[in-house]
Amino acid sequence: MSAEKLLSLKAYNTFGIEHTCVSIINADSKGSLIQSCCDLHQKNKPFLVLGGGSNILLTEDYLGTIVRVLTKGISVTDDEGHYFVTVEAGENWHGLVKHCLDLGIAGLENLALIPGSVGAAPIQNIGAYGVEFIDVCDWVEYVDLTDGQLKRLTSAECRFGYRDSIFKMELKGLAIITSVGLKLLKNWQPQLNYGPLQQFDIKNVTPLQVFNCICATRMTKLPDPMVLGNAGSFFKNPMVTAAHFLVLQKTYPNIVGYPSNDSIKLAAAWLIDSAGLKGFAIGKAAVHEQQALVLINKGGATGNDVAHLARHIIEKIYTQFSVNLEVEPRIIGAYGERELNDGRTMAT
Repeated sequence: MSAEKLLSLKAYNTFGIEHTCVSIINADSKGSLIQSCCDLHQKNKPFLVLGGGSNILLTEDYLGTIVRVLTKGISVTDDEGHYFVTVEAGENWHGLVKHCLDLGIAGLENLALIPGSVGAAPIQNIGAYGVEFIDVCDWVEYVDLTDGQLKRLTSAECRFGYRDSIFKMELKGLAIITSVGLKLLKNWQPQLNYGPLQQFDIKNVTPLQVFNCICATRMTKLPDPMVLGNAGSFFKNPMVTAAHFLVLQKTYPNIVGYPSNDSIKLAAAWLIDSAGLKGFAIGKAAVHEQQALVLINKGGATGNDVAHLARHIIEKIYTQFSVNLEVEPRIIGAYGERELNDGRTMAT
């Protein structure tokens, strides 16, 4: 474990926003991660845990310590019907997907090229192209900051929802995820219901074909953060009632929506595109031309530029469609996580 003082955070957030913090701790082992976080918590010192930095928007210099999760390790066991994969929180998610495919283990390919670390996956219950983290999760291990003990939750105990989990609710600020356990079927069942995957024959498709299709699709639509700073999808796909959807459908026959339990999940990208916001910019922040769900840093954008743009989009979508958009990234101000509309983190 190493500590550094007053370093820029630009390299540690995929938006490429230039802000600083008081100190940074690089936790490269589970022991150092636990010790660092528990010590800071016990001393009541502000700290923020970062994995890949792909799900945050910095709006001010952070007046605390950044703890970077750099733990590594992947191990595999199996039984007659499943592979059990144990992964340390600091592993790169896409790297894990590739590693499993290299070992002949399928089931994660629909989640290819999702940015970020493995430890962040349960918090958001990441998902794409018909598969969510809940579908592959066996358990999640975390350190309880109230007593410093390592604990495990089963997938059911994690209370996963759409981009939601217990780690965003009761355990928010009290748990640091240290590793996850995945349970993957040996008898692979491809999920081909979404987008470009519908071209494949379910009887003949291979996991590698699905992986390559997802990668090609995402690379076409999503900008490389090394070229254009971004945090991937900035907004959740909103849920509306079936009655609301029918009303919208009368005015917008081409509106995109998918049944989800008793509700309809609308495509946020379609809403933003239909509102004429592709390419719209505030300062150096803009809506991506190829994927309306992505907000980009065109070079030199501030966190406030991005936040103002996001608020403008939310207001426009509500005015036009009576639909509320929610942001996916965590909005980080000087003292930690804030709401998008919190005036303490951004100018009005």
